[in-house]
Amino acid sequence: MTITPFRAGWLILSACLYALVGYTTPREQFPMLAGFVLFLFWGYMLRIRTLAGDPRPDRFLFLAAILFRVLLLLAPPQLSDDYFRFIWDGRLVAGGFNPYLYLPNTIVNAVPGLDDLLLQLLNSPGYYTVYPPFNQFLFGLAAVLSPDDIAGTVVWLRIPILLADIGSIWLMVKLLKQLGKSPDLALLYGLNPLVILEITGNLHYEGVVVFFVLLAAWLIVRNRIVLAGVAMGLAIATKLLPLMLLPLALRWLGWRSGVLFCVISLAVAGGLFFPFFSQELVHNMFSSLNLYVQKFEFNASVYYLFRWLGFRLLGYNAVALIGPMLSVVTLAGVLWLSWRRPTALAAPALLMRLLAILTLYFALATTVHPWYLTTLVAVAVFVPVRYPLLWSGLVMLSYAAYQVTPYHENLWFTAFSYSAVLVFAVREWQQQRESVTM
Repeated sequence: MTITPFRAGWLILSACLYALVGYTTPREQFPMLAGFVLFLFWGYMLRIRTLAGDPRPDRFLFLAAILFRVLLLLAPPQLSDDYFRFIWDGRLVAGGFNPYLYLPNTIVNAVPGLDDLLLQLLNSPGYYTVYPPFNQFLFGLAAVLSPDDIAGTVVWLRIPILLADIGSIWLMVKLLKQLGKSPDLALLYGLNPLVILEITGNLHYEGVVVFFVLLAAWLIVRNRIVLAGVAMGLAIATKLLPLMLLPLALRWLGWRSGVLFCVISLAVAGGLFFPFFSQELVHNMFSSLNLYVQKFEFNASVYYLFRWLGFRLLGYNAVALIGPMLSVVTLAGVLWLSWRRPTALAAPALLMRLLAILTLYFALATTVHPWYLTTLVAVAVFVPVRYPLLWSGLVMLSYAAYQVTPYHENLWFTAFSYSAVLVFAVREWQQQRESVTM
């Protein structure tokens, strides 16, 4: 483990910056946040530019990745208020209530801790919960372990995320060795400031999803298809995003193993929904999910172009029309990318298709919060393109929207971010066209 004065200085400076962002910088203070994040990404780029091809992992940098996460263990989430809904749902679960059946503003004071004070902190008091059952289990466990104290509940919510992120880094090292690549490439994810701040710092469970998907991949490599299906089912039961990976998995594994994998994945995810199941659950959850497609909009790219065109032609915001249309296009694109050219897929081509699927999804989404892109950073570990890392830095500009209440997006920042990512991505895809058969 090599420790030079430069490395020690980088470690101390980065740790101080993570502490400042995690403990003292709310999202409303965008100039301060932007300055700290800029320096964090500058240090990150210096580190990843010098990653060695040594087959032995750089223990100093891996320990630094863990240290930065542990440093945020007690931090209140500064850049997101979603965790108040996690606490609300968890207290419902701990109290024996089905969180999918009740609007928060209709069940105040039903159990201890569900009071008007917590209700006022929710950013979605009029919407049914959209968090799948494994999330609900983690929310409920945190509420049981810390029933009365929000700060204590935050710590218990964070511990599974922290452990999952460390597990993800370990699995990345294993998979990279399997692919004949340097294990240090796992640091592209492990040291990424967006990943550290949004997953560990701001309690977003994309980190748990990444862990289960990587675990499924590792088990597939070891020919443990049944266990891999269980892991993928847990990923789906944490966030629904991995559902779009099933067509690609079916294509990769072939019909026999692929169907087995997909059936087990869906059975596990469905089984975890079973204790909560009712007709109201299906209606309520899909009604909230539809809002993300037909009403919510934030930091979008292609959608904003269509929205501008809709204003010009129709005279109003046509999100209720454009959102579902883009969802259909996304589904068609996922199926096409998964199944085009019906030949055997080598690992490099498979991973590039996975990257293309996620890129298409985020490009056409009506809402792209910064933490969504942590999944794209995870894929970047295994592919020879780096535009997801650029995107992970530029997406932090979207926090400029929270300088005022209610929030208001700076579309100049949005246009700059996506233009830079587009130019960089097109260049890299062109460079890879000859080396990787899509």
